[in-house]
Amino acid sequence: MSENPDMGHPAGAASVHTMLAAACSTMAAMSLGTFLASADPAKTALVWAEDSLTYGELDRRSTELACALLDEGLQPGDRVCVHWWNAVEPVLLYFACFKAGLIVVPVNLRLKASEAAHIFRHSGAKVCFSEPSLAAIAVAGAVESGTGIEVRAKLPQGAPVRELPEPAESVIGAILYTSGTTALPKGVTHTHASLAKTADFTIEMGYGSGVMLATTQMTHISGFGCLVLGAMRAETTLVLMPKFDPAMTLDLVERHKVAALFALPAQLLMIVEEQSRRPRVVESVKIGLAGGDSVPAALQLRFTELFGVPLMEVLAMTESCPMIWNTSANNRMGSVGKASAGIEIKIVTRKGLAADTGELCVRSPASFACYWNNPEATAAVLEDGWVHTGDLVRLDADGYVWFAGRLKQIIVRESVCISPQEVEDALYKHPGVFEAGVIGLPDPKYGEKVIAFVALRDGHAATESELRSLAAEHLADYKVPEKVTFLPVLPKGLTGKIDRKALSESFAQA
Repeated sequence: MSENPDMGHPAGAASVHTMLAAACSTMAAMSLGTFLASADPAKTALVWAEDSLTYGELDRRSTELACALLDEGLQPGDRVCVHWWNAVEPVLLYFACFKAGLIVVPVNLRLKASEAAHIFRHSGAKVCFSEPSLAAIAVAGAVESGTGIEVRAKLPQGAPVRELPEPAESVIGAILYTSGTTALPKGVTHTHASLAKTADFTIEMGYGSGVMLATTQMTHISGFGCLVLGAMRAETTLVLMPKFDPAMTLDLVERHKVAALFALPAQLLMIVEEQSRRPRVVESVKIGLAGGDSVPAALQLRFTELFGVPLMEVLAMTESCPMIWNTSANNRMGSVGKASAGIEIKIVTRKGLAADTGELCVRSPASFACYWNNPEATAAVLEDGWVHTGDLVRLDADGYVWFAGRLKQIIVRESVCISPQEVEDALYKHPGVFEAGVIGLPDPKYGEKVIAFVALRDGHAATESELRSLAAEHLADYKVPEKVTFLPVLPKGLTGKIDRKALSESFAQA
């Protein structure tokens, strides 16, 4: 199946609200604030440490918080940043914002102050709720942003409950920032409808039939959309783990009889190694799912040996989650699975690729509406409802999709996207750096590792350690290059741009 590779672009940039209405015209979903009220109020919704919260308590407290936020002067449509480890506080904030018609902006917990400052500026958020141990980073980012955003390390007291107008399904519920081919992360907007469908598809994958465990941070689409919203949509119990730890993961699985276990590939490797070293009772696990990057077959087999269930892969991105997944009944190892009912896919062939390989495009009710305040980027990715993923895939005769690489030059480390240009910009802060080029190379543990190439100015000197330390001052730790190689000059393409493909080839030959 092939399509014309030329993308059509809209004649003009539509307004955000017009684009949202068009994106949601065929969706049948619900506003997110109604999830909690439909559940058995006596059932346990959240478990953390030695505490727990029922659905009734979570519903009441999030409504009280929604009223308090509005009483403090926030208006529907205002953005609220959430910068908090996995805990009851961010869950309360998420549902309070949904009920109040506010827009949630999760902030990656590993970002440095300057990176947070971009999110504050670009989103135009009025307030950032930051976990006390992280608040200093948020405060520094707020100062650098110059926006006047208020940073608060404590949730306000709940206000008396009153009836709140239910937001329309087409209203933006969240903006999630993700790196792209440009230096600065883009804000991916999701509506109540698209996030509700994300939760629905999560349940369709088999989640929600038992206790779930929050292994990934709630600031990512996997933790935010699939785990938190998926669990609440399924009216099941979600066990909260503040930070990922393989030993704690297995201890919680054993203690709470977790039925659904999701992990990023790098996490999965650590979980398997820990279970091999000190086995726990994991018979409760009925479904294992991994996404964010491809999972080696050897690791999948090892997981099945230790947990007694096949590992299912899922292909997803912040813009559309999930897209394709395997099922327990039809798990074809090595493939990322097939598109579910309601999700359309097509393969766009391109010059230079094998005849059965092309860019994956997806049209789904769980797809994003647009990039926040970025119509040009939206037009480059979203065409008539089709999301051009930038993922290269192969489609076999049975409809199974096989991942083949990335059209974009994004580096995916620990299942998080890294822009090469963002890392290059950090290296250029050194006065001696004349040229910088950054690539990603395969890594068995983290998916990809960040490798930098640098050409120095005449008469200047720099060491690898010095440049890595400089990068660490401005970037999250996972973005810092593992290796810096010095070259007299960096290779260029016909247009004069640095040729990253040539850099990859030169590194492989070294």
